[in-house]
Parts: sequence; C-alpha cells; structure tokens
Amino acid sequence: MSRTFPLDKIRNIGIIAHIDAGKTTATEMILHHAGRTYKVGSVDAGTAVMDWMDQERERGITISSAATTCRWHEHCVNIIDTPGHVDFTAEVERSLRVLDGGVVIFDGVAGVEAQSEAVWRQADKYGVARICFVNKMDRMGADFNRTVTMIGDRLRSKALPVQLPIGSEKQFRGVIDLVEGKVVTFDGAAGQGSPGEISESLLARHRQEMIESLAELDDRIMLAYVDGEDISASEIRAAIRRLTIANLIVPVLCGSALRDRGIEPLLDAIVDYLPSPADIPPVVGTNPRTGEEVNRLTSDEEPFSALAFKTVSDPFMGRLVYMRVYSGRIRAGAQVMNSSTEKKERLGKLYIMHADHREEVDRADAGTIMATLGLKTTSTGDTLCDPTRPVLFEPIRFAEPVLAMAVEPKSKADQDKLDDTLSKLAVEDPTFKIYHDQETGQTLISGMGELHLEVLMERIFREYGVRVNAGRPQVAYKGTITVPVESEGKFVRQSGGRGQYGHVWLKIEPGERGSGFEFREQIKAGAIPREYVPSVEAGVKSVLQSGGLSGYPVVDVKVTLYDGSFHEVDSSDVAFRMAAFMAMRDGLDKARPIILEPVMEVEIMTPDQFTGDIIGDLNSRRAHIEGIQSRDDSSTIRCLVPLAETFGFAGDLRSLSQGRASHIMQFHHYEELPQNLAEQVAARAGRSR
Repeated sequence: MSRTFPLDKIRNIGIIAHIDAGKTTATEMILHHAGRTYKVGSVDAGTAVMDWMDQERERGITISSAATTCRWHEHCVNIIDTPGHVDFTAEVERSLRVLDGGVVIFDGVAGVEAQSEAVWRQADKYGVARICFVNKMDRMGADFNRTVTMIGDRLRSKALPVQLPIGSEKQFRGVIDLVEGKVVTFDGAAGQGSPGEISESLLARHRQEMIESLAELDDRIMLAYVDGEDISASEIRAAIRRLTIANLIVPVLCGSALRDRGIEPLLDAIVDYLPSPADIPPVVGTNPRTGEEVNRLTSDEEPFSALAFKTVSDPFMGRLVYMRVYSGRIRAGAQVMNSSTEKKERLGKLYIMHADHREEVDRADAGTIMATLGLKTTSTGDTLCDPTRPVLFEPIRFAEPVLAMAVEPKSKADQDKLDDTLSKLAVEDPTFKIYHDQETGQTLISGMGELHLEVLMERIFREYGVRVNAGRPQVAYKGTITVPVESEGKFVRQSGGRGQYGHVWLKIEPGERGSGFEFREQIKAGAIPREYVPSVEAGVKSVLQSGGLSGYPVVDVKVTLYDGSFHEVDSSDVAFRMAAFMAMRDGLDKARPIILEPVMEVEIMTPDQFTGDIIGDLNSRRAHIEGIQSRDDSSTIRCLVPLAETFGFAGDLRSLSQGRASHIMQFHHYEELPQNLAEQVAARAGRSR
C-alpha cells in the first residue's frame, strides 16, 4: 500500500512565540500561499481560520492549539498553531512533545520577550529543531540585528541569518537572500518577491560571513572553504539543514506577515531546513510487561505506536483525540492497546484536521498527525500501540496550577450537569484541576492564571449551558515540612464482633523543592503484611491532599513505612489506612510545617519616564528586581513577584504609565511564605474550612 507522501516529504511543525508576535497571522498567510485557503483570515476582524473558537475571535488571541495541513513543493506540512499567552502554556507543551520542528516568530520591535524564552526552553526540552522569523519588520522601531543578538544572548543559541532586511520600518522593501546570493524586493503590499539590485560587494561580504559561520560547525563546508572551492547554494542549504536538525544553529529569516512579505521564503525554509519524521532518532519507550527498553523506528513496517497529545470534548460528536503516529500503520476501526491504562480501545473514524474542520481518511501512516473518534478511556499523554507488541512512551509533564476559585451551580438543574462538564474540561486541559472539599462541600477549580479561569468559566456556560456562581480567585498555596520526624499511628476499635487493628511507624522527611511525593516501604521480618502497604500509602496521600494542619496540599515530602504491627483477625485495609492517616497528621505537626507561595516572573516594558513609579509599586508588592535594561527611551524591568501581590497589578500599571506600559507574567517557582504572612494565611484557611 503506497503512502500519500514519502516520509522525507513530511514536515510536522509548530508555530510558537510570545503573545502578539504574529503567529496566527503568519499561519494564515502560509495557508493562503500554499493554496489551502483562498481568502486570508484576519485576527483583528475575527475571521482567522486557525482561531476558530468564539472566545478566540472575540479576544483576538489564540487559546487552544489548532492543527492543519497544507502542501508546498510536493511536501506535506502539518502545522500546529499554538497560543502565546502564558496561561495556555500547556497547549505549547503538548504540541512540542510530538512535533519535529518549530517556527519561532519574534516581534521585530520587541525582540525576545518573556514568553519567547518560555517556549524556547520547552523546545529545548524536547530537542525540537527551529527556524526563526523576525516579524513586523515594517513597524516603527523594528530592528533585525538587535533581535538576532538577543536570540544569541538571551536564548543562548547560535542564530544564523540566512536573510538580511533591506531597510526597516516604512522603508522595509525586500531581503538579501544569502543562500542564493541574490536580492528579492517586494512589489507593494501584495508581497510577491522580485529580483532587485544592491551592491554586489555588500552581498558577497555578507554571504562570505555566513559561509564562514557554517564552516566553523560543518566539516564538509570547512573542507570546501579551505580548498577555495566555490560553494553552491544547494551545498549551503544541505549544511544548514544538517546543523539545524542537530540543533547547532537556528536559521533566521525576516518579513512582515500582515503585509504578506517574506512568507514564501519562510515556506521554502520549512521544507529545506526543518526535519522530516525520517530524520528524527527512534522513539524510546519501555515494554509495560517486562520493563525493558523498546525502540520504535519511524516506519510503516514497524508495530503501530502513537502518543495521544490532545483531547477535545465535542458536545455533539463526543471525544476527539489527537495523536502523533510514531511507527506502523493503522486503519479506522482497528483495535489498539492503551498501554498507559492497560485497556484495549477501538479506533473510530480517522481525520486530518484543519482547525475545527475534519477530513476523513481510511488510515494513518507512520510520521503523521491525526485525530480520531471512539477512544473512551484515552487521555492526554497516553500511549496507543499494537496489542501484540506493547510499548509505553514517557507521558507529557505539565505545570501545576497556581490559582484557584470556588464554583457553585445556580440551580438544581445546573448541579446535575456541573460535575460532568468540569470532568470533560479537565480531560481536555491537564492544567485544569477540580477538588471537592469534603469539609465545606465546596467545589474548587484551579488553573494557570486569571485569564485561564475566566475562559474556562465562559466555556462552561457557552458550550455546555451550565450557569455557575464563582468566587474570587485565590492563590494556590502549598504546604511542606522542614525537618525529618518519626511518627506512630495506631488505630484500634473493639466492638461486639470483629474489631479493627492497624499500627504503623512512618519516617517523614522533607524532599527537594519540586520533587513532589515519594513513598517507600522498608518493612522487615513481616511486621506488616505487604497487602496492607497500599492502604498505608493511601492514608498518607489523603492527609497530603487535604492539607494537614496548614489547610493546603502538602508537597515535597518523602515518607517511609518502616515498622508496625498487625492482628491476624482484626487487621484490615481500613484499619491500616486510618493508622497511616493518624501517623501522618501527627508527624506533619511535629515536622515544622511551612507554607509555600507561588512566585511569578514578570517582565514590564515601559517608557523611561514611568520607570521610577513602577519600581516603587513593585517594591510595595514584595518584588525582587532582577534587572533593568534600557533601550532608546524605554526600559524593560525583569522581576519576581509573589502571585498574591499581583492582583490588580494590570490596572495599576495602566494608571502609573498612562496606559503606555505592557507586561507579561508567568509562573516561576514556589518559595517559603514569610512567617507573619503565613500565620494570616493559615488563619484564613482555618476559618474557611
């Protein structure tokens, strides 16, 4: 059975960037030039194809990653357009996990911004090869050379310009193509390139500098350069491709997506420099039955394996699961194994996605990105595979939510639908968590920020018709301990019949920050039968989740079950769970508990005249100023601010700067809350429970 596209003709790429850098506009132009759409959508007008959600069109931002496919020069380009706002960073995380390459869009005026750094680190984590596109070169203040320097300095990457702009701002009229050694000028707003004239000596000098940079990293170019050979454009392209795939360089192009300038060279660079599925190394997993390492080559002849990276709950069609097929070939209706849950599933219809539109196909080949209906138990990060040749891939790790709020239904009818709606949204979004407080009866939802929760609340009403009341957002504090302790728990109940007996000794130790929870069993001489160990662990977890004495979930703790006793008749799972619960509650109290608060990384761009007032406001918010960079008549302030102090900051910043300053905020780390504030927070938590 022949493939529609050979493996080496496929590109799986993501468009990633800081918010407002022009990702979606660039994607719309790419689709138009590739013939996928006949009319260019506009973000400002709410007609962008890739921003298909009502809220995306109303707000003018991307909220959910959207997949599409187009063709360019006999290549199949699978594109995922990702959000730029930090509250939706999970969409970037799961997209980069399954992509081979990325196009990073930079605002030519702002250069490398805070979220640009965040998505760059995510791409580094997954080894995704990248090319860069410096956008908005026609805007006032655009500076290509400054942006290239920032890529090197702030992102610590070898930026290699393969184009140079001719002019900037209103004078931006073309580019110097250093690979081909020619000049391309843009004829008006249509954006179609035509050869232009520029000093041949200037062009030759810049091209020579690019070749020298390549020679430092590529042996083939070095040999040709040393021998004085004339290096052709095809040889240069091949070298750039090798080094890009190896993540040794990042080719940099430029243009203006809104003005349709530089889009076709960007498409050429995608197929010329970014890897195909055939270029990536075999995917490494484990055999869930034996624990042995398993490699899967990207080939139709290999056993089927895929990773589910996104789920969408459609109110009318059910659950749509997006998957990256790493190996093998599968047909619609085939039975597969979900090795993450160890359950068999049957694939429904298979689709190639174009934003919210679906094109049905009969099979999925290795190296493709598909969506399917019919998977009932598969969630984000699950591995799907051939039932006879199982493999388990590493799941996708997501950041923990930092902001929470209480929600309650407005009526009895809404109550019946609320839990089901929240569950569906939690399946879609791994950074959206639901917690039912047994003591207060409240339902708490948590997310990555105020915008994230606001969007979710709108979706609850718009998509599912559930009306809810919401409390004010609350900081997601956490608790931890500072000293190791040993704690005993004994649960004994004697009634007329069979009694209850459970007895445990626990060693409770602080873990490294961010390590989470670790449970170990070191029982000797059969002091406790092993069948009761899971119950002990469950009792420990219940205390950590409910928050112990601090009222907040406890993290970064190591617990060791090392001794205890049992009764041959009276011991039970319930008794040992209660004994562990008692030991853990008592141990947390003795281990000098502290409260941790989330700290946000904030970057503020402001005219110089407002810098002093803004720093004064930040100091009143317990901010730690990390640095101030000045350029022309503006400043960039980088600082760390506790999340609890950021409420109302956006409004205050507008007031202090006459609406001229902007900022970006993202989660950075958890740190200990000062003692005086911790006492207030603990008191509030106690009153609310």
